[in-house]
Amino acid sequence: MAKTEKSKAKKPAKKPAKKPAPKKEVTKIDSIAPTRGRTFVGKVISDKMPKTVNVEWARQAYLYKYERYYPTKSRVKAHNPEHIKAKVGDMVRIAECRPISKTKKFIVIEKMEAKK
Repeated sequence: MAKTEKSKAKKPAKKPAKKPAPKKEVTKIDSIAPTRGRTFVGKVISDKMPKTVNVEWARQAYLYKYERYYPTKSRVKAHNPEHIKAKVGDMVRIAECRPISKTKKFIVIEKMEAKK
């Protein structure tokens, strides 16, 4: 008798089909290396390497012993795409991306202002 009651039980309704995620617009930057993670604005201090720039920006670090912040700088190498062509002295926005080489893990996504 218990078997017949179970077979007569209603089956749960089917879940509606999921909507496909909207496709992300692919830019020139994303075709080179998709960006992810952090972004920074800094100054180009070197462009001697091919397709690479050295970018520096100021930041503050906390010194626990004296309970103060002190000024310091961060420097990273970033990929310099041919359509941007950042030069020494330019302010640029860089974004984190997949590792392009041993030391390059950022890519220049826009030139903020040219050198004066």
